[in-house]
Amino acid sequence: MDWHIDGSEALYLQLAADLRHAIICGALAAGSRIPSVRELASDARVNPNTMQRALSELEREGLVITHGTSGKFVTDESGALDGARQRELLSLALDFKSRAEALGFTVGEAAEYVLRHAAAERTEQI
Repeated sequence: MDWHIDGSEALYLQLAADLRHAIICGALAAGSRIPSVRELASDARVNPNTMQRALSELEREGLVITHGTSGKFVTDESGALDGARQRELLSLALDFKSRAEALGFTVGEAAEYVLRHAAAERTEQI
């Protein structure tokens, strides 16, 4: 798994963000078993307690569930996954809005630009 640790916020939140992204993008499939805390911590080169805290955050959000001694699993509840995708999209949209405004564009101008280029990209792919 690719980890993006940069010191911009608490380490466990960065780990949770990377795991959340893997879940909502399907790299960690709905209903699949998540590697053990020790495996994930070793892979990310962090303390297992820090990784456990990241996974606890995702459990709180409803994206990860624990099945007793069987381990941790990605939820297979579509509502939780859809909600996480929508929250991620909103975060991206708000970031896009603020960056576009910082460049002097209105949200409408920036959205029109994106739509125009997305349509041109689709046309080129055909």
